[in-house]
Amino acid sequence: MTVDGRLPAGTTAVAAVVGDPIRHSLSPELFNAAFQRCGLDWVFTAFEVPAPRIGDAVAAMRALPLRGLSVTMPHKASVVAHLDGLSPVAARLGAVNCIAWESDRLVGHSTDGAGLIDALRLDVGFEPEGARCVVVGAGGAARAAVAALADAGARRVVVVNRTAARARVAAGLAGDRGMVGTSGAFADAELIVNATPLGMHGSAPAGMPVDVALLSPGQVLFDMVYDPPVTPVVAAAREQGVDAVVGIGMLVHQAAHAFSLWTGEAAPVEAMSLAATTELARRHDARAE
Repeated sequence: MTVDGRLPAGTTAVAAVVGDPIRHSLSPELFNAAFQRCGLDWVFTAFEVPAPRIGDAVAAMRALPLRGLSVTMPHKASVVAHLDGLSPVAARLGAVNCIAWESDRLVGHSTDGAGLIDALRLDVGFEPEGARCVVVGAGGAARAAVAALADAGARRVVVVNRTAARARVAAGLAGDRGMVGTSGAFADAELIVNATPLGMHGSAPAGMPVDVALLSPGQVLFDMVYDPPVTPVVAAAREQGVDAVVGIGMLVHQAAHAFSLWTGEAAPVEAMSLAATTELARRHDARAE
């Protein structure tokens, strides 16, 4: 459905998310809610694209043309080679999660870090400037978090990861405020960000990403995982009196930045958040039946 519940027509703009797998994505629900709230004749869908075919997907965006494309795993790095340009943040990270038209050029953007900072400031009430931060993980999501926290003025960004070499690469994105650390860094941090998939619905049990016994009241734990609605590490941290939240806010805010890049309009964040949380709760309830 598009504006006022009408079906898509020949004038309808189409945007999509590509990934593999992709059926779990909440993006269609939150973007379609945004388009409807703003009265835009747009529709959003999802395409499962195997890793070797990402170049074909970008070619299809040019040919159809699709008005916007969200990019998720496993394509965030490999898609770069098929684009005409990158935003400064995407170039710094070597990763893209949003493709937008600039005149006749396809430009890749990375909105994950901005989504994290917005979620912390607007939803959690946490200001990263001057804060001691720890990021768990060293993959694409972790690197986006490290760079964004540093850009937001964090005093220190410690990367905790099993592979030291990858941790050094991620920490380097924070310049002289980035460093590699161990779990001992949790106790002194004001903010801990889990940027690993540990605890995600459907993943094999693999323990906690954070030793919550080292945490205490007054700290903030932000788990990028948002399904289930309360992840194991968030539940355990809350028992310790920690202000712990899942990553649904980051999902919504990074999508809000993509919405504005595509449409040129301010995103209806509340409508997007309601759509995402409602669908997430529906899925959780359906699994429990």
